[in-house]
Amino acid sequence: MAWYVVQYKPLEGDRAFVNLSQQGIESFFPKITVQRIRNLKRTWVEEPLFKGYLFINMQTEDPLWSKIRSTRGVSRVVIFGGRPAVLADTIMQQIQKTLDGINNQDGLQKGQELKLEGGPFSGINAIFQSYDGDERAIVLITFMQKQQRVKVPLSALASA
Repeated sequence: MAWYVVQYKPLEGDRAFVNLSQQGIESFFPKITVQRIRNLKRTWVEEPLFKGYLFINMQTEDPLWSKIRSTRGVSRVVIFGGRPAVLADTIMQQIQKTLDGINNQDGLQKGQELKLEGGPFSGINAIFQSYDGDERAIVLITFMQKQQRVKVPLSALASA
């Protein structure tokens, strides 16, 4: 079995994903939660990671290929040289791993105990306070018998 790319119709990614899944086709529709400003208010919305595309896992001789084009929400299968474009398993694994990392990043809660890895504070326990931009966090560490606020890269945080 191999992964293939399917283009869905505008604003019909969820419909295409559900209909493909109902037909018994293994599908992957990666989404991320992002913050948007609507009506002067910040809101969290879920958006496709690859706008306009989702992924299916099928064998080349599967009889379901003929049904994909007529599936509601699906525009077409991405084709190169007259054949469906195959996506390497390593690429799909990397996409899934990265997506898991992004989703887990949003999971840090104020007061959560962490351990710092790398840098001058490596091995020190810390308490998460808040995010500082996209790539840094503010944590509390006990240093010289006093709690200090320190900004560290998100990559230096590990669960305690």
